[in-house]
Amino acid sequence: MGIELVIFIAAILFGIFLYWRESNSNGVYRFVNKIVNSKDLQMKADNPKGFVYRQALLPRIIFIVSLVLVAALVVEFLTPLAVFSSYNGISAFASFAVGTLLGTYLANFVIKTSEVVEEKSDSIGDMVEGAVEKGKDFIEDLKTKEPKVVEEVKEEIKTEPEVEKQSARDRLKDKGLM
Repeated sequence: MGIELVIFIAAILFGIFLYWRESNSNGVYRFVNKIVNSKDLQMKADNPKGFVYRQALLPRIIFIVSLVLVAALVVEFLTPLAVFSSYNGISAFASFAVGTLLGTYLANFVIKTSEVVEEKSDSIGDMVEGAVEKGKDFIEDLKTKEPKVVEEVKEEIKTEPEVEKQSARDRLKDKGLM
């Protein structure tokens, strides 16, 4: 179980690296696209899509599993390690494929959130400055209006006629409860 965990974490890091490299340059994908497709079907020059970068789930899974499968076949035939002849080898293969897929989605999340933060950083600063200015205006309004409001309330209190208050005993007698 320990080696599988190490393989899984390494696969996540490999997926992050793979996604990051394709987000910077998709030259290999363009090369394969030029070889496979006719001139009319080739991707445009400004299209950033790659094997993993900006792909849907199914093509991404197909690419990652085929990449890991080719790597496992190379390891199987060129080294004495038996990848497909034991449960541990198949488990490591599956763990590496799933970890790589998870790493690509983790890298996608990090790259998109960093882009959003970069876009919104100026507007967030403006919003904070606007809120500070509104707060200062509000405090100034309170400072200037406070004496006037206090004086008006004092005058209202003085001008109200005092009503004779009945005692609780008299109110209960009026209601017929006593």
